[in-house]
Amino acid sequence: MILRKLIQHISLTALFVMLVALSDAQTQTYTISSPDKNIKVTCLPAIAIYNISYKGQLILQDSKLGVIRTDGDFSKDLKVIKVSNPSLVKEKYTMRNAKKENISYTATRRVIETANQSGKKMNIIFQVSNDGVSFQYVFPEKSTEIKHITSEATSFHFYPSTKAWLQPKTEAQSGFGHSNPSYEAHYMMDIPVGTASPGPNGWVYPALFKYNNVWILITEAALGRTYCGTALQQYSNDGEYKINFPEAPEKIGDGALDPASTLPWHTPWRIIVLGNLKTMMESTLGTDLALPAKKMDTSFIKPGKASWSWIMKKDDSTVFNVQKEYIDFAANMHWQYCLIDADWDQKIGYDSIRILADYAQQKGVGLLLWYNSAGDWNTVKYTPRNKLLTHQSRIKEFALLHSMGIKGIKVDFFGGDGQSMIDYYQDILEDAATYQLLVNFHGATLPRGWQRTYPNLMTTEAVYGYEMITFSQKDADLAPAHMIMCSMVRNVFDPMDFTPMNLYEVPHIHRVTTAAFELATSVVFLSGIQHYAESPQGMVHVPEYVKDFLRKLPNHWEDVKFIDGYPGKLEIVARKSGNTWYVAGLNGEDIPKQLQLDLSFLKNKKGALIMSGKDKNINPSFIQKNIVIPENGKLNIRLKGNDGFVIEFK
Repeated sequence: MILRKLIQHISLTALFVMLVALSDAQTQTYTISSPDKNIKVTCLPAIAIYNISYKGQLILQDSKLGVIRTDGDFSKDLKVIKVSNPSLVKEKYTMRNAKKENISYTATRRVIETANQSGKKMNIIFQVSNDGVSFQYVFPEKSTEIKHITSEATSFHFYPSTKAWLQPKTEAQSGFGHSNPSYEAHYMMDIPVGTASPGPNGWVYPALFKYNNVWILITEAALGRTYCGTALQQYSNDGEYKINFPEAPEKIGDGALDPASTLPWHTPWRIIVLGNLKTMMESTLGTDLALPAKKMDTSFIKPGKASWSWIMKKDDSTVFNVQKEYIDFAANMHWQYCLIDADWDQKIGYDSIRILADYAQQKGVGLLLWYNSAGDWNTVKYTPRNKLLTHQSRIKEFALLHSMGIKGIKVDFFGGDGQSMIDYYQDILEDAATYQLLVNFHGATLPRGWQRTYPNLMTTEAVYGYEMITFSQKDADLAPAHMIMCSMVRNVFDPMDFTPMNLYEVPHIHRVTTAAFELATSVVFLSGIQHYAESPQGMVHVPEYVKDFLRKLPNHWEDVKFIDGYPGKLEIVARKSGNTWYVAGLNGEDIPKQLQLDLSFLKNKKGALIMSGKDKNINPSFIQKNIVIPENGKLNIRLKGNDGFVIEFK
């Protein structure tokens, strides 16, 4: 009897210890710190929450983790199976369509293995670098049965005093030819967190926030074929922003809308950049976490600049003689490409396009041709359409273009972010690479690092660009602040086909920016192919030294330095090519500004400055002068309202 009681006592004690240990395990917090220790993530996986601190200050309150699949809930009551020790991830890669050419990525990685109540497994992977936090979900089990995610629990919970700079996502099937949603709207700037989006489709990435003196940028990357593009939800009660899936029309026919895949399954990375504006502007997290480059022949992939008639002359310019003139314009400016826009197949025809392509080749210029993405998601009548919808039709068309010497395509009017639509983008990119065609997506989604995965993706619109300025005086009046917002947020990781730079005049519109502002966008904006808005007739009025500047401007950049700025108000950036640095600045406000720029890395260097002239009767008004950066590295420069400048340092 005594022995039996002793055994029972030992068993009860052991059970109590085991329960305590189990309880401790399920309430255990785990931390992941950046290599420099400035950023720390604290995660409590059992109840699927995390928070983030920066330099000891809590920046993001307890926020949610996890997803809900049709066959299980992975957002609560998780059992922690195993947690890896922190390890260092290091990677180097090269890009010719980014703010830097040779890129290094270093982060602390930690894998938290969990199972939900029914025993199904989900791993939460954190990678924390000196410039931000990234995390993704991985379902490691194997299954040929397709699983469906109905929603993400993921959230970003900001403190009430946080401010936001956000762009609404337009409503599906709205706009011209029912072609929305595209990422084309003005930003709402410096608004309180929790402000509702004006439309049901939420807020697009990248999404910018500021808490105290810390800037926070949210985006996603590694969007493969097994997920939809996401956004932030329309409503964010108490400053908690949740993940938004696409609206019902944002797909192809009966194709997938929300994420669906067999197992194993990796979701895209959720990315949170943290730090000051310099950290954000120089960060490469959007491509660091993108999927690596697909194997392809890259000999045809050449960044450059392009002439483009439609931006100023619209539909009537898509005729043989005007396009020949724009080929000559590109050749005279030493630009590599000329874009021929919509309806070329009807107004010019394939046979005459071949003649133009041969002529352009003799001039050292490559032709780019426009296509309608077509399908049932838009009613836009512009052609060619219905040529890219299937693999068979694409390879037939692309083989013909390749035989004609065409260098690339611009595909317009896509229908959203559903998984089947995301698949369609990547189908086009892969088939285009087979036939050595460069790609430009218009009326499209944010690339989310696709330019790394598919190096033939030169640029994407996904912006309320210059064409809107040519349509509306209201948009022209908002342009200076809007352009800086787009450059600092939309363009922070991904190439942006804003189609900038009108130096002379916009027909029927009063341009409020100075010509020097417009010139500076040629350096500030990033695009694998930069399509300029100036016309041959307008360039006649431009000083020869400005033309020479544009002729010699590099086609890609090797390095970047953020000098000064504030979203929507000011941006000063330096970009490097070879041994030459270019410094360019934009004033987004209609007030003069006296700036003192810290250019210590260029001290004692001689530079050629191009800025606005004083004679208001001259259009465009420029002056050029030589400068030397003094020993203290400081440069004083005065800008007019809505003004800009460029400096070339050799």
